[in-house]
Amino acid sequence: MRIGELARRTNVSERSLRYYEKQGMLSAERTPGGHREYPEAAVDRVIRIQELFAAGLCSEKIVQLLPCMRDTDGGPSVVATPKLVADLTAERARIDRMIADLVRSRDTLDEVIDAARLP
Repeated sequence: MRIGELARRTNVSERSLRYYEKQGMLSAERTPGGHREYPEAAVDRVIRIQELFAAGLCSEKIVQLLPCMRDTDGGPSVVATPKLVADLTAERARIDRMIADLVRSRDTLDEVIDAARLP
């Protein structure tokens, strides 16, 4: 499929897809005319990349992580290194801290809202 179709099917801009390719997260064959041709599996790959960005990972970490994941089920691969596992464990701990901070903020807002509703 061409870049426009991949963009439509994943709701990701063509610019982002070109960035993913430049960073080594996505690959495409080139037609004789120089157009990008992506395999069907690129849809799952782009969705996975978006999920990893949404989880707070940077492109450098995603590039390291993608070869360790299977696109169809996301399971671990034998390519994962102990350093990558340690890095991802640290990233998960960072996300857990962010969640805890957000819960505390929400609780504080709830208290203020409750106090403001009292007659």
